[in-house]
Amino acid sequence: MAFGRPRKLFTEAELYDYAIAALARRSRSVAELKRLLRNRVEDTEVGKTLVELIIVRLKDHGYLNDARYAAAYSSYRRDTEKFGRMRVVTDLKAKGVHGDVIEKAVASVYEGVKEEDLARAYLRRKRLEKPKDQKGAARIFRNLMRAGFGSKTIFTILKKWDVEEETLTELESETPET
Repeated sequence: MAFGRPRKLFTEAELYDYAIAALARRSRSVAELKRLLRNRVEDTEVGKTLVELIIVRLKDHGYLNDARYAAAYSSYRRDTEKFGRMRVVTDLKAKGVHGDVIEKAVASVYEGVKEEDLARAYLRRKRLEKPKDQKGAARIFRNLMRAGFGSKTIFTILKKWDVEEETLTELESETPET
């Protein structure tokens, strides 16, 4: 059995510096930063209070803001990675951002964006072309579903590509019930 080094517990000043350094490396949500900081303190009430104190201090200084984080994350995922709305919402939930904050940020970022145009841009980015057979159509369908596009948009694109009705009917059975 291997024994690791005992983990170093941070003081308040060290924990604050660690949090600043973590935020300097990349932007984080409040929940992500809390998870990161909890590993650096004792698992007691004092440790939990210390983490909360650091979080409040960072918020007061303007270094930590979930609304700003969610808006920046959403616009990055839309502009750079060409992901659909549902994928961004799912990713932000996984990062621990509150549902109301997610809804406002995603709604403002995706306002006026045509989902079909975004899906076509995603397909270009992934170099996916018009399917030649049923297997290719299923591959494109699943790719677009993972990227966060609605089934209505996906079927619109596939219909414009003259995918057989039989194939579309089979793919409809794969759509998740929402």
